[in-house]
Amino acid sequence: MISTQQTIYCVNPDCQHPINSVGNRVCAHCQTPLVHRYLWATGSLAAKIPPNTHVAHRYEVITQQIWLDTQPGLTPDVPEDLPQVAIPYLKLYQQQLHIPQPYGFTRLPAAGADDILLLENAPIDHNGRIYPTLADAWMQASAVRQVYWLWQILQLWSCLSELGIAHSLLIAENLRVQGWCVRLLELYPPQSIQPTLRDLGQSWQPGIASAKISVAPRLKNILQQMSNAEVDFAEISNQLNALLLSSAAELPLNLEVAGATDTGRELKQNEDACYPNSWGNLDDPLATRLAMVCDGIGGHQGGEVASQLALRSLKLQIQALLAEVAAQTELVPPDLLGQQLEASLRVVNNVISARNDEQKRQGRERMATTLVMGLQLPQQVEMLSGQPSENAHELYLANVGDSRAYWITRNYCQRLTVDDDVAMREVRLARSLYRQALQKPDAAALTQALGTKDAETLRLSVQRFILEEDGILLLCSDGLSDNDWVEQSWQDYAVPVLTGKLALEDAVRNWINLANQKNGHDNTSLVMTYCSVSREYLVSMTHLQLPVEIVESDSEIEFDLVDTPPVVLDVDITAETAPSPVKKSSRGKQLSLLGGILVLLLGGAGLALFAWLQVNPQGLQRLCQQLPQKVQQLCLPKK
Repeated sequence: MISTQQTIYCVNPDCQHPINSVGNRVCAHCQTPLVHRYLWATGSLAAKIPPNTHVAHRYEVITQQIWLDTQPGLTPDVPEDLPQVAIPYLKLYQQQLHIPQPYGFTRLPAAGADDILLLENAPIDHNGRIYPTLADAWMQASAVRQVYWLWQILQLWSCLSELGIAHSLLIAENLRVQGWCVRLLELYPPQSIQPTLRDLGQSWQPGIASAKISVAPRLKNILQQMSNAEVDFAEISNQLNALLLSSAAELPLNLEVAGATDTGRELKQNEDACYPNSWGNLDDPLATRLAMVCDGIGGHQGGEVASQLALRSLKLQIQALLAEVAAQTELVPPDLLGQQLEASLRVVNNVISARNDEQKRQGRERMATTLVMGLQLPQQVEMLSGQPSENAHELYLANVGDSRAYWITRNYCQRLTVDDDVAMREVRLARSLYRQALQKPDAAALTQALGTKDAETLRLSVQRFILEEDGILLLCSDGLSDNDWVEQSWQDYAVPVLTGKLALEDAVRNWINLANQKNGHDNTSLVMTYCSVSREYLVSMTHLQLPVEIVESDSEIEFDLVDTPPVVLDVDITAETAPSPVKKSSRGKQLSLLGGILVLLLGGAGLALFAWLQVNPQGLQRLCQQLPQKVQQLCLPKK
């Protein structure tokens, strides 16, 4: 049947007039935000259905294989016995940034027709347009983004190979890109003959032949090694990682942070905690490198204590890790750094668990906390130009529980973490599709948090990203993320910061006000880190030394980057969790530093420059290279 009018239903079950026109942001009757959920319909049969067709009295065909669910408040149809085609998607749910997920199935009235699998979280934008292929976007991409795309494909190759579906990465039309992120349209069924790294290298050949000149020679060398039948995956991964970090280090990196926690309008106590926030020291060297949000569990003198214990204990662990990394003369691979961060989280878990044991807390009385952490790790690397850099632009994310991380640019909002709750457990174990699992009465109940059990039982998630575009890293508790308020409001609260129309501190406060209005039943904490790699910034944090604070403690902290067994650090704290205002940003200090440098350069302070040249010639040269060309002539010493 051909549609004459595109309509969509409000998701509010109490709405008396739920029918709306497609494209409206809110319901005309009850003002509930409308959900436009675009799906990818898999299979050759779906590809033959023309646009403007209604399927199953519910789905509107927008363009070939892109369908709109016009009744998103209803649970999709799923066969009683879950079809095998859905299983690989469920097992790879942790890769939700790159791989779509099964939404439901539908069957056409034609006799003998197979069920059509519908995928959500496909590479389709909020207007129903498919994202470009990697091949189409390749020529316009920067050198670091080209390498970053290949790095992501290589990491996906490893996990898809375990399920026998790695050939999904060899099909050019299947590889789509949303900014920095490689995304697959769908997963293809296993084949009898599995592809090899040589096959992957051959699929890269057209792109590498037209790669940016700064990375092309090293990429071609990697490609040649991949053609060797005895090639080692780890060696290829290490070489590609080194090239990625070297190319990223060519960019400046400026970080600005603001964070706050609030009790909420319906509660009297705050079990949340965040770092940094207003009671943190503005001169704390970790303040722009490390961001954390914790949501405590266990009530008064329980949850608030657990969240504070987690923050303070993890801060000690990170200080030790940064000191160890700074002492390394060679790159530390991301898998090893991930292991160190996992060890740190197990230490934090044991700190809280030990406090529970001391207080003889059992079962539901045991205090615990969720945690989401972002660490910008300033690892030393040699740039493509041969100059040394003290920041490789690495961002590490770790999360336990349902506190979340998002990456937001002017064009999109990407959720980076997966919740540890009952619904996700059902998906991960391939028992149910996500929309099905959400119908369980305990769907939102947490399956793990820091402090409830022994550290060895934790399933930890640590991810590594590269900061190569301007954006905001948002960490938040479920006081903000509940009911998808981040996804619904990011354009109003984050984009103005990225366009220079709103201060970071004001965005934090505005988002907290929204959370109190929409989700006032809970505490709210969030930390926003504004990451800029734009060349217009004269003063960059790329080359700033990060001093390491030495903390006196009864427990000795030592990291071994080869083998780090979890140890218990007891941190004595007093839990003071009164609502606190927004942390002041570091922009004023950067402007003061910039003004000082300009006075130094333009005021003719030749003696000062000469002294600096004698003490630290390389540092002066690196700083001068960040300045405009005309100013460099005044700054750089004559040869």
